[in-house]
Amino acid sequence: MPYPQNLKVLKAGCIILMVFGIMFAAAAAPALSYPAMFFVDLAIWPLDGTQSLAAPETRLLCAVGGGMLVGWGALLYLVSDQLIGREPALVRKFVLISICSWFVVDSLGSVAAGAPVNALFNIGFLLLFAVPVWKREYAEPLAG
Repeated sequence: MPYPQNLKVLKAGCIILMVFGIMFAAAAAPALSYPAMFFVDLAIWPLDGTQSLAAPETRLLCAVGGGMLVGWGALLYLVSDQLIGREPALVRKFVLISICSWFVVDSLGSVAAGAPVNALFNIGFLLLFAVPVWKREYAEPLAG
């Protein structure tokens, strides 16, 4: 069975997604929140250090959202790893529907929260997941 180079990119995207999830979940503990606070400060331009993740409800949302990112990344990784050879079109569908759904909701929410820079960052994640499965080879089962 062929092992497309794009599959390596897709799996790397899943790992990056899980790392972001761990970073945000770790922000639930104030001592571990610096990486997430820096990201939030960057997303709510200008980079001025005025943002905070100190409120308990904010830390809770970091934990929940971070956990969801880790779970979603793990799911996409396993789907890509285990199903791509048998059901490439299904993997393509799973990846494209989930990443496009996330992109729209996250980007609209970011703009509503006053963080339009995050919507721009989201384009990178969208491309990281969509490009590897966009090729025609994922529309039909791979020859094995």
